[in-house]
Amino acid sequence: MAKAGKKSSGSWKKSLKRKAAVEEIREAAGAGDGATESGVQPPKAAAFPPGFSISEIKNKQRRHLMFTRWKQQQRKEKLAAKKKLKKEREALGDKAPPKPVPKTIDNQRVYDETTVDPNDEEVAYDESTDEFASYFNKQTSPKILITTSDRPHGRTVRLCEQLSTVIPNSHVYYRRGLALKKIIPQCITREFTDLIVINEDRKTPNGLILSHLPNGPTAHFKMSSVRLRKEIKRRGKDPTEHIPEIILNNFTTRLGHSIGRMFASLFPHNPQFIGRQVATFHNQRDYIFFRFHRYIFRSEKKVGIQELGPRFTLKLRSLQKGTFDSKYGEYEWVHKPREMDTSRRKFHL
Repeated sequence: MAKAGKKSSGSWKKSLKRKAAVEEIREAAGAGDGATESGVQPPKAAAFPPGFSISEIKNKQRRHLMFTRWKQQQRKEKLAAKKKLKKEREALGDKAPPKPVPKTIDNQRVYDETTVDPNDEEVAYDESTDEFASYFNKQTSPKILITTSDRPHGRTVRLCEQLSTVIPNSHVYYRRGLALKKIIPQCITREFTDLIVINEDRKTPNGLILSHLPNGPTAHFKMSSVRLRKEIKRRGKDPTEHIPEIILNNFTTRLGHSIGRMFASLFPHNPQFIGRQVATFHNQRDYIFFRFHRYIFRSEKKVGIQELGPRFTLKLRSLQKGTFDSKYGEYEWVHKPREMDTSRRKFHL
């Protein structure tokens, strides 16, 4: 019985300590005097003595409360400073100083010697003689084969089916144990112009191979952040059969220019604007973000967009001359992280 009494007295002391802590928090929040009708007063501005650190507060609940009040105070001060600066700029009018440009990794990018000038005659000549010139001149219409790795799971299969609704004149076939070296000659005889292979790992798509037929090149990408149509919030209705428009953003180097033309050659170059559908390949810091939208002009200044899906992110791993050949292929470019990723401000696309 004596032991039980000691336990009960210990629990009683702990409950007293909890009550004292709760009362202390209520006093700090000002729940006593000057409370609102609901009995709860909004937190006051935090006034800390100089040299005081919130981490010194031992009580977890009180520490969290004081930190929340401090964050609210910081936001109010930042908003007030922004409003004050805006009023000053409006008062100065045309005499106002230019807005400072914030430093970002993108605008602090290390200059690349292979950056392409759109008005360069050499670049224009290369574009008129490369493997994709006939597509841009509308002499050849693309025909794409979309396939998967061996024994694909449901998520990869659904991604292939949804990609076939985005890319016109594309057909989905399943591997059934065939090697890519055997698939490529069959594609060439059936007049396919491109081959897309979706690889997977642990039932999740994790790679994409894009091979231009019949003579290459072949690009290998790492795939991540895959979202199917059902997983996208507030998505629109399923896409129609209209040929979409293509947007290629920020492919500025020689390598990026080649990759951008590979993506552009997947789509016919006679978009049907009545469908109001657009496929976007946006390169940012060597990550290629794919999005598929439907748009509508609400007025002369406002445009409404609605994502249709799917969406995914690509990271270039290698660019190979000719068609796919992992053993004897000749590579134009291979991503080597230890040698190439020495600076966060250096990009290759």
